[in-house]
Amino acid sequence: MSKKRIETVLENLSERGISQLLVCDPRSIQYLADVYVEPGERFLGLLLRAGAEQPTLFLNRLFTAPAGIEAEVVSFDDTEDPLALLASRCDANSVLGCDKNLPARFLIPLMERNVASGFALASDAVDDARAIKDEQECALMRAASAANDAGMAQFKSLVHEGVTERAVAAQLEEIYQGLGAQGHSFSPIVSFGANAADPHHEPDGTRLKRGDTVLFDVGCRKDEYCSDMTRTFFFGEASDEQRHVYEVVRQANEAGKAAVRPGARFCDIDAAARKVIEDAGYGPYFTHRLGHQIGLDVHEPGDVSSVNEEQVAPGMCFSIEPGIYLPGRFGVRIEDLVIVTEDGCEVLNTYPRELSIID
Repeated sequence: MSKKRIETVLENLSERGISQLLVCDPRSIQYLADVYVEPGERFLGLLLRAGAEQPTLFLNRLFTAPAGIEAEVVSFDDTEDPLALLASRCDANSVLGCDKNLPARFLIPLMERNVASGFALASDAVDDARAIKDEQECALMRAASAANDAGMAQFKSLVHEGVTERAVAAQLEEIYQGLGAQGHSFSPIVSFGANAADPHHEPDGTRLKRGDTVLFDVGCRKDEYCSDMTRTFFFGEASDEQRHVYEVVRQANEAGKAAVRPGARFCDIDAAARKVIEDAGYGPYFTHRLGHQIGLDVHEPGDVSSVNEEQVAPGMCFSIEPGIYLPGRFGVRIEDLVIVTEDGCEVLNTYPRELSIID
């Protein structure tokens, strides 16, 4: 598996005229070498070179590489200079492709030592490979979303009059773990009432009252892969305006998913959902892109936005999450994940999207 992924990345590099790449992002290293390390301030790098039998992993001895890793492991301790070890294995006569997450404290010394003839941002060679999920990854994405669906069914039961957003959010991780997930894939958003008009609201001490919007934007990490879903409910009752806004967002969600097919542009998918909201007169209140790619990270490069003219391809996985946010009043968002298929898309979330009032 790792060998095939590395071959794909090297092919992507070759198309860019680059023969060597330093990967530093921990999730990209996990994707390519089946080892995950959070190095903190220490150096961590995976060097890929065209023609090499295997990549080279530079790893502090505080961390352990699993047995059978498909890479040469170069170990070092805190008294050694890992950049000197890296320099000895770089081709000084070729450009070094660099990871977007390579810290300046490492990049600048590498440049000063002239370890390569030039330096180029080239992590998109890995990003493009990660964007196309293989069948094993698709299965893991399905499992993570199934756990998220099951979690959402339980999250509703935590909602009652007077409870705070913070109190509800504090209980979610234990529910995920009971469903076989490792925990959150991102900090959960639990928003009541007017707070739901802030797309990235952080749960606070706001107490729930009758007539409030209840918005959950949540995700779990299961077997390393991430899920992400948003559902909006109403507590006790829903006004005519709340019902109308909800239905507009639901239709926008459906329109976005219907536009997904191989060859469609990300910007056109965004436009399909956005048109529904604009036609209903709420265009200024849909304030973010329609979606983002997802996999080992909850937000991966490549977004579903009005400025992304790239075409989608089978195996890509991303969110469709239109919303309407009325400041000081309420907000509604409905989010699903989709995997692009040969003739459309597979929607990973099955949790109902019809308007629901929590009694």
